[in-house]
Amino acid sequence: MQTFTTWTLTDQAARGASVAMGNFDGVHRGHQTVIDAARRDAAPLGVITFEPHPRQVFAPDAPPFRLMNAEARRNRLERLGVDVLFELPFTRDLSSLPPEEFARDVLSDGLGISHVVVGADFCFGLKRAGTAQMLQDFGAQMGFDVTVVPLVGKSDGAYSSTAIRTALSEGRVGAAADMLGHRHRIDGAVMHGAKRGRDLGYPTANMTVDGLHLPKLGVYAVKAEVRTGPHAGCYDAVASLGVRPMFGVNTPNFEVYLFDFKGDLYGAHLSVALVEYLRPEARFDGLDALVAQIDTDCAQARAVLARA
Repeated sequence: MQTFTTWTLTDQAARGASVAMGNFDGVHRGHQTVIDAARRDAAPLGVITFEPHPRQVFAPDAPPFRLMNAEARRNRLERLGVDVLFELPFTRDLSSLPPEEFARDVLSDGLGISHVVVGADFCFGLKRAGTAQMLQDFGAQMGFDVTVVPLVGKSDGAYSSTAIRTALSEGRVGAAADMLGHRHRIDGAVMHGAKRGRDLGYPTANMTVDGLHLPKLGVYAVKAEVRTGPHAGCYDAVASLGVRPMFGVNTPNFEVYLFDFKGDLYGAHLSVALVEYLRPEARFDGLDALVAQIDTDCAQARAVLARA
């Protein structure tokens, strides 16, 4: 998948794409419907999205809300067969473009798209004044097709990132996966940690969750995909998401223990899918009690993953 981070596109091979446009946080079933509608035999399948998320620009002090970071979104779009990703830098200058200028300068002249698909609730341009109907009118004037996809969902409402966040906050990862159309994942590079797990006989791969909406803190059975490096592949694993209360550390951290694995993962990129919530985070009387609980967690996770 080719990725571009500018809307002054000079790569002629990427022009003429049929694109889905939106923030696509989570790439849930509703988003996938929009992307599927952009598939055309004669044109590359593209996605236009924005980084950072507009809410991070206009409300930088708001609590973390994103379901996925940019890397996780790229990985998911690639799995869906997207050929070209236009990951446009979202700035106040971009947001200040009136709707017609956005359609002309970014979509028509800048990216040279042939077709754009948006959800029925899509808004764009200065003060979000542009609507899906306005985009259709601009497309007719500027020479690109526009398809507006109705909101989709279950009988109790449209698929939404808000509902998915709620499910994850409650540890209902199966319900979140049903709305997403895939298991919720945490993606990123493996970082150096305190290496306590190694001393306990359970070396873990540490990953940041900065900027992300946190699922319920606790222990999960997970599927871990090592995406880069000599150990690339898929592994059953158990993961802890929490603040490590035994050690006085209050910054949320994601630690993954890969079963039957030996090797160095520092710097490798992992994509970790949450399969089942096992238990809340807890404080133990000592290291022996902690290790005993980890033994139990691993056995439970192996049993869950054997039938997943």
